[in-house]
This record gives sequence, structure tokens and C-alpha cells, in this order.
Amino acid sequence: GPSATQLTPFNYTSSHPTTFILLGIPGMEQLHIWLSIPFCVMYIVALLGNSLLLFTIITEPSLHEPMYIFLSMLTVADLLLSTTVVPKTLNVFWSLSKEISFNGCLTQMFFIDFIFITESAILLAMAFDRYVAICNPLTYTTLLTHSMIRKIAVAALTRSFCIMFPVVFLLKRLQYCGHNIMPHTYCEHIGVATLACGDITLNIWYGLATGFLSAGLDVIFIAVSYACILWSLFRLPSQSVHLKALNTCGSHICVILMFYTPAFFSWGTNRFGRHIPRHTLILLANPYVVIPPMLNPIIYGVRSKQVWEGAIHVFSHLGKGSGPD
Repeated sequence: GPSATQLTPFNYTSSHPTTFILLGIPGMEQLHIWLSIPFCVMYIVALLGNSLLLFTIITEPSLHEPMYIFLSMLTVADLLLSTTVVPKTLNVFWSLSKEISFNGCLTQMFFIDFIFITESAILLAMAFDRYVAICNPLTYTTLLTHSMIRKIAVAALTRSFCIMFPVVFLLKRLQYCGHNIMPHTYCEHIGVATLACGDITLNIWYGLATGFLSAGLDVIFIAVSYACILWSLFRLPSQSVHLKALNTCGSHICVILMFYTPAFFSWGTNRFGRHIPRHTLILLANPYVVIPPMLNPIIYGVRSKQVWEGAIHVFSHLGKGSGPD
């Protein structure tokens, strides 16, 4: 009888390249080695900083509060985000391996955006945590229970999955007509879609809609929660309460700005920056996967007295434990 391929009206495999070639940053190939140095250093700092922060939060009982549980989720997401991108990018910069399989490329793209949307949800949860702590302190312990935090985590992961899962099929349905050279350091949705020879309007609109409905809405809710926090603080008579509350919010606001600014900038310039040189766009697409993961633990470690004291406590115990009896 006829084979399965003859029965299907279109054969998927033939329209997909088996591998993509990642060029890195086109026009800046001679600088790849130099670019790899800060990239590699930032990645190592991000790995060490986040691992340290995570270890401190897990082992220090005084940090088992909702705010620090959300922070530990953020550190895990940061570790995953930078690890999804940086090792492959360094392989491209060092010309060790510029190839990535079609499915490998879609997997990388899925995880980058999946983790990004999850991080956005965690930042929203942290803003909600600060809002409850400052505006409704009496309900804090009854509202932000461990089961509530688990539900928030599950909701964040579910939302990210539901948003990103269709993108894989949106890219698989396209015909690539042998185009497999990607001028980029990693795989991202529109970067892959632009290699297709068919109509990618659906991909562009889906990308815009999901960007707005995930990170865009999160930013609006975060702004609203901070407006409420500021409003309630200005109604309080005590200056010391103001400062303490603003200090706990300060590190969170720094992290929020650092997370969304390069991401939205990269996202906006990729879609609307027609006159911006390609290599500039690709250079700008790299900071948001490595700079926030590197700086988050530093900001929280330096700005948060509790994290700082917790780290000292944990490591002084470790020092005593490993010393002679």
C-alpha cells in the first residue's frame, strides 16, 4: 500500500532545515572573541551569585518568608535563563559549534520565552507581596501562606506554558525553503520566523499579543501595586516606616527596571527599529539574558540586610563545621 508520507498532503520534514547555523553578530565576527570575555565573566558571576543566594535562602531559616521564597524562585529562573542562552552563544563566539538542530532551536526558543514570562510573573508576585506587607500587614500571614505561594508558582508556570506552547506549532507550520543561516547568537521566535519563505503575519501578531498579555499586563499590575504602596506610605505619619518600606521596595524596583527595560527595548527595536543596523539589534538582544541574572543577587545581597546577615550566618556555620573539632 501507499506509504504514510504519500498519504499526508504535505510532508513536514522536507520543509524544515535539519539544522540552523547561528552566525553570532553579523559584521562583528572579528570581535566575537573580545565580546565573549565580558559575556563569559557575567555568566560566571551570575552562576556564582545566584547559587550563593539560593543556598543562603534555603539554609537560613530566618529567610523562609514569602518575599525570600519568591526571590529563590527568581534565582532559579535566572540560572535557567542564562544557562539556556550563554553556553551556546559562547560556542558560537568561539567558533566551536555554530550549528543547532531545528528541534534544538525551537526548544531553546521555547525555554527562553517560557522562563522570561515566568520571571515576569514572579516579579508581579513579589510586588503583590510588598503590597500586602505594606498596605494590609494584618492579613499578610493569613494570605501569603505556603500553599498560596505554591498556587502562585503553579499559575505562573501554567500561564508561561500556555502562551509559549502554540509558538512551537506556529514555527513548525512554516516552510523554510532551505533558509537556515540565522544572523543571531541564539534562537528567538521572530528570528526563526523571518527565515521562512511564507507569510509570518500570524507569528508577528501572536508575538505582539502574547508580549502584551504577559509581560505588558504584569508591568501594569506592578505599577498599580507600587502606586498603592506609595499612596498608603504618604498617608502614614512615621518617617521611619517610610524609609524601611521604601528600602525593601527599592531593591525590588531596581530588579524590575533591570529586567523589563532591556527586554522591552530589544523587543520594541526588533519590531519597529527598521533603520537600526542588524548587528546593533542582535547586540541588544543579549544583555537581558545575562545582565539581570548577574545583578539580581548583587542588588539583593547588598541592599537587603536580611540576606546579607543570613549569608554571613550560613557561611560562619559552615566554617565552624569544617574546622577541627
